[in-house]
Amino acid sequence: MPVTVLIVDDSKLARIVAAKAVAQLQPEWKKVEAPGSVEALELIERETVDLALIDFNMAGKNGLELASELRVLRPEMPIAIVTANIQDEIIARARQIGAAFVAKPVTVEGLEGFISGAALRLRGKSTL
Repeated sequence: MPVTVLIVDDSKLARIVAAKAVAQLQPEWKKVEAPGSVEALELIERETVDLALIDFNMAGKNGLELASELRVLRPEMPIAIVTANIQDEIIARARQIGAAFVAKPVTVEGLEGFISGAALRLRGKSTL
């Protein structure tokens, strides 16, 4: 079963960087992108998405608000909040909604823990 990663960031360059990091860790995974929360929610309705990388600072809804909505729609989906805004409050709020935290700029090393954990969870889910 192919895995699809949703990358949500209002910066095209940031989406490219994140997609390249994911591709280095999991080359077979499909990547879909959205520039904001509205597009991400529309995409989730049309496609099967297995995990999400969501920028914190976006116009409209911020990443935590989008992650909260996704958590309702997909309670088991691995979600990571991606931001350069490393504040304890943001990290704590991400954890409250069951989301991981990944610092920007996204690197293979920074993303590795989240991706490997998500892969294990998804593998476990597919064997049930």
